[in-house]
Amino acid sequence: MDEFFDPRSVAVLGASNDPAKWGFWLAAGALTGAERRRVFLVNARATSIQGERTWARLRDLPEVPELLVVSIPGTAVAGVVTEALDLGVRAFLIISTRVPQAEELAEAITAAGARLIGPGSLGLVDSANELLLAWGHFTPGSLAVVTQSGQLGSEIATLSARSGLGISRFASIGGQSDVRAAEILDSLVDDPDTSQVALYLESFTGGTALVAAMQRLRAAGKPTMILTTGASNAGQRLARSHTGSLTSAIDAVDAACRKAGAIRLASPSEIVELAGFFASSWLPGGRRVGIVSDSGGQGAIAADIAELHGLTVDPVAEPVRARVEALLPEAGHVENPVDLDGAGEADLGIYVRVVRELLADERVDAVVLSGYFGCYGENTPELLTAELAEVEELGRAAMEHRKPLLVHSMSADSQAVADMWARAVPCYRSIDTTMRVLSRAAFYSSHAGRIAEAFELSGTVTPWGRGYSAARETIISAGVEVPRAVTVSEGDDLAEAVGAAELTPPFVLKAGWPAHKTEVGGIALGLRDVAALEAAHTDMVSRLGAGEYIVEEMDGRDHVVEILVGGRQDENFGPIVMVGAGGTETELYNDTRLELAPVSRTEAHDMLTQLTCYRLLQGWRGRPAADVESLVDVVVSVSRLIAANNEIAEVEINPVRVAESGAIAVDALVLTATGDDAEATGEDAEAGGEGAVNGPGEGAEASGEGAVNGPGEGAASTAAAPDRRTNDVSEEMRA
Repeated sequence: MDEFFDPRSVAVLGASNDPAKWGFWLAAGALTGAERRRVFLVNARATSIQGERTWARLRDLPEVPELLVVSIPGTAVAGVVTEALDLGVRAFLIISTRVPQAEELAEAITAAGARLIGPGSLGLVDSANELLLAWGHFTPGSLAVVTQSGQLGSEIATLSARSGLGISRFASIGGQSDVRAAEILDSLVDDPDTSQVALYLESFTGGTALVAAMQRLRAAGKPTMILTTGASNAGQRLARSHTGSLTSAIDAVDAACRKAGAIRLASPSEIVELAGFFASSWLPGGRRVGIVSDSGGQGAIAADIAELHGLTVDPVAEPVRARVEALLPEAGHVENPVDLDGAGEADLGIYVRVVRELLADERVDAVVLSGYFGCYGENTPELLTAELAEVEELGRAAMEHRKPLLVHSMSADSQAVADMWARAVPCYRSIDTTMRVLSRAAFYSSHAGRIAEAFELSGTVTPWGRGYSAARETIISAGVEVPRAVTVSEGDDLAEAVGAAELTPPFVLKAGWPAHKTEVGGIALGLRDVAALEAAHTDMVSRLGAGEYIVEEMDGRDHVVEILVGGRQDENFGPIVMVGAGGTETELYNDTRLELAPVSRTEAHDMLTQLTCYRLLQGWRGRPAADVESLVDVVVSVSRLIAANNEIAEVEINPVRVAESGAIAVDALVLTATGDDAEATGEDAEAGGEGAVNGPGEGAEASGEGAVNGPGEGAASTAAAPDRRTNDVSEEMRA
């Protein structure tokens, strides 16, 4: 990316003397790096811009620029690009918007061996390389910003400047018509001036490359903080299975973050707050926080908010408590939070002494000091020197223990606050921000990313035909256990077929092909003997006609927990696997967990423990615990099946019935990329219930005898198209 971030020469087409136009800012910015590179300003109607010579046409330039910046009306861009390619330009930064046939233009650029950022870019900045090709001012610093929305990226840069953090590199990539975010991220891995990265994306096309780039950033010790849209239900994809309908685009992004060791945040301010922490502190080793406050009320609020953010406020170790009590003989509360009870007014040094004790406690991962500290010198100038001396000691204490020490100060910008930031003691003006940042840092610390586990692709299969029988064979090939079954056709002797297969009643009879078996009565449950089976088969054939029918043994085990296990090909991140509460109430509970596939046994187990219904698997109200390890086998198998077979679009087992004796898949759905679907209980299948034991489906009576299974219409949500606008700057300003 050197041709974009450190070009040997740059030409600004559309340079202007009008401060209200983009051309002015691009020209002024380019000239700030004139000592590092050759700068050419191009404008057909001006002989001088900002005191510098101009050229009327590209062909008039004394040399071919390495980077061409285009800021002219969109309708004129194509002609300029054609001319520039003929001249030999190999890097284009197109600021212009509303460019006709932009996709074709990008294809022409790449076909010529050139590269493009834009159209619709808000510009590029590299502080170390004296590159400023954007609107506004950028304060040099350590945060890199890569963004599809230029204006939102500018907000992050502005907040970063106000916080004292600053920008190392800024890249507004627009619609990613050529250069994508992953390439920019890769260029930051070895950038010595970048310590952390902020990424805003609306489209995650090429998500696997993004994950790989973020993994490399994590390995380089550079946290990646992601901001995106689509967290609402409207962002869910339209799908024919629970695996699709219950997982939104944001779920896949979160799974990608966990795999890459990145973290998704909710707003620009959260990014800058956490970036400041990353730039100045150590990562916490856990979520246990020690709290020190000079106000009982503030300490209590700090403890409540800490727990609200998922942090734990446990009593300190007894030796630590005794030493703190000795330091504060008149204090009323020294457990955790520690209430200084006004001791700081008499001796400023008490802050550091107490904080040191908590930092030394092995059961404390981080310490938060909350209250008046930071205000002494601001409100009483005579105390400034003493307070700054204590700030120095706080920084030394954090350095010695290499633990996060955060301060919530009632002062926003005192000298003490500034010194705390300079001494690796992050300081925030609200206790909520302080605890939120610490919680986010603890999450980041505990999610270091996943290393892909090598596995044999011996389970690769090609689904054939349509129907439940094909779905069964597909999941059996992946190593998933299913009930014993036999396939029968019209005219077969059912007693002979069942006997040959050694099936034991009660039986389940399923028509293998109807798309909506509930509507046509395509399943019968709880058939107690061959006679009942024959009667059900005769009835189905009379109504549905000849075809493939499957007779299964019905799972009648007690104390069964129903779990959904599914996988699908995500359009951005590739194969994913999902687990969730199964059965007919799957959508009601919406209790799911998703990861990029394949997953290891450890990761599969972690997915299950995140489910609310996991407690049922452990044994609920005296019931025996289920065989979780057998369920883990199913999750791993499905994750490998979807990862090894691109031709499988979706696979879903709902339910997997898990009992003390193991896990059995009693319903399956396989959708292929070509549409030749191997279906279990029909397209849009819901979890099947086998009688009252595992929850009857629609139309199933409590007894389960002769009931019709319950595959209803799959849940669908209206998918809202993301806002593709890259920024809100008008065409007039750009021109």
